[in-house]
Amino acid sequence: MGGGGGGGGGGDSGGSSRVVTRNSWNKMEKALNDAIARSVVGKYFKLEARNTCFTKELRAGLATFLTMAYIITVNANILADSGGTCSMADCSAPANGTATPDCMLKPNPGYENCLSKIKSDLMVGTILSAMIGSFAMGVLANLPLGLAPAMGPNAYLAYNLVGFHGSGPIKYQTALAVFLVEACLFIAVSALGIRAKLAKFIPNSVRYACAAGIGLFIAFVGLQAHQGLGLIGPDSATLVTLTACSRTNPETGECLGGKMQSATFWLGSIGFVIMAYGLMKDLKGSMIYGIVFVTLVSWFRGTAVTYFPHNPLGDERYNYFRKIVDFHKIEKTAGVVSFNGFNTTEVWVALATLFYIDVLATTGTLYTMAEIGGFVNERGTFEGEYMAYIVDGCSSVVATMLGVSPIATYVESSAGIREGGRTGITAMVVSFCFMLSLFFTPLLSSVPPWAIGPSLVMVGVMMMKVVKEVEWGNVKEAVPAFVTMVLMPLTYSIADGIVGGIGVYVALSLYDNVLRVMKWLMKMKKVVAREQNQVSATAANTELTTVV
Repeated sequence: MGGGGGGGGGGDSGGSSRVVTRNSWNKMEKALNDAIARSVVGKYFKLEARNTCFTKELRAGLATFLTMAYIITVNANILADSGGTCSMADCSAPANGTATPDCMLKPNPGYENCLSKIKSDLMVGTILSAMIGSFAMGVLANLPLGLAPAMGPNAYLAYNLVGFHGSGPIKYQTALAVFLVEACLFIAVSALGIRAKLAKFIPNSVRYACAAGIGLFIAFVGLQAHQGLGLIGPDSATLVTLTACSRTNPETGECLGGKMQSATFWLGSIGFVIMAYGLMKDLKGSMIYGIVFVTLVSWFRGTAVTYFPHNPLGDERYNYFRKIVDFHKIEKTAGVVSFNGFNTTEVWVALATLFYIDVLATTGTLYTMAEIGGFVNERGTFEGEYMAYIVDGCSSVVATMLGVSPIATYVESSAGIREGGRTGITAMVVSFCFMLSLFFTPLLSSVPPWAIGPSLVMVGVMMMKVVKEVEWGNVKEAVPAFVTMVLMPLTYSIADGIVGGIGVYVALSLYDNVLRVMKWLMKMKKVVAREQNQVSATAANTELTTVV
């Protein structure tokens, strides 16, 4: 009994000490928040006016970073699929021979070594552009929004413009020039205030379907072998088929045996389930947890899923990985913008497509985040709106000069807003976290494709939510939306989907428009006839008066 009483006393004592510690921490936190709120920093960011505090902004910034940090590796992997500035000159030549153009599409040690450097460059470029963009959004617009290279334009560059390992119609340097011109156009229309008016010219059905179509396109990329899970592969009879094979043709990617027996596919599938379950439970950083789990398992050598196999390429990857902490200097992608070959049909189509996507995506995302944060007023605008668009455009210019795709406001910013983030301090915390990532390039560049693939598929899932906005009961709205969504993944082209959707909408609207014009012409004819009658009557009256 006495021992029990003594234990209870000890428990009460421990509980009391915890309460005292918690109260002391709360007092310290309150004192810190009050001091910062009254300071010049607190007044500039309007902490009291927006009913928030410094520590809440810190938590919000960490939440936003955790939910969008996946873009560091995902963006670099997607853009590296284009080959970047790597060319045939980087290929290892066979003994007693010279390298041929197809060396970029086949396994080649020299070309793959160049790709690994490009990937590290793109990773640093992604981090720097996200860091600069988020910082500017926080300081200049005072909004709790995280910025980073956008999903969609990166895939458009890698698989439509430049093509896989440079097999497309445009060089990487020229594609960056397209991004640069598009960013300058976006800044111009934002500064002149005509951005919203341009967005209204696009049919609603195509606008909603565009986001969903890009989601399907990104998910399709994530299901393939070179940049994802490897569930889907080429087939000579049906074009695509179910693979996940243990043995594939290294040149064509076709299955040679062991269908659905790929160890990396099943490991990546576990990562996908982790992401899905975390999102289902509203767990912040779910995408990161899935990527980290698959990556950690893939780092063990001597397994069927290792990213560091015992061969020259695997040894090179492993030696760089062992550095852990290293600051990588951009060598091949910064400042390579070139306007050579700019005046072509492909370039102008790409410019129009990217401009359209940027205007709609940026406008929609910013308004959505502003509504979630309660910033939108009765006039439908919000404080810092003008500067937010300028920051977005200028950050895209910086990103282009660093060799990566344009910047966008991330919907993952909603995680920080839900944590209470209401000022630009949240965005500055996101920027600081990206800056810390700069020193862990060896670890970040060692994330395998089967860890990235699940996140791409999950991005596709999240982008499909806008489909519910389409009026599926209205054929005139449903058909263009369906054509837009289907053409993007099936033609492997975002531009083809947009052009197809708008074309179908115009065709279906032709009858109504012709009928409307005819009615207007008939109305004008009646008005003219009435005016002529009035003129004739007036002339007759004048003549009669003269005679009298």
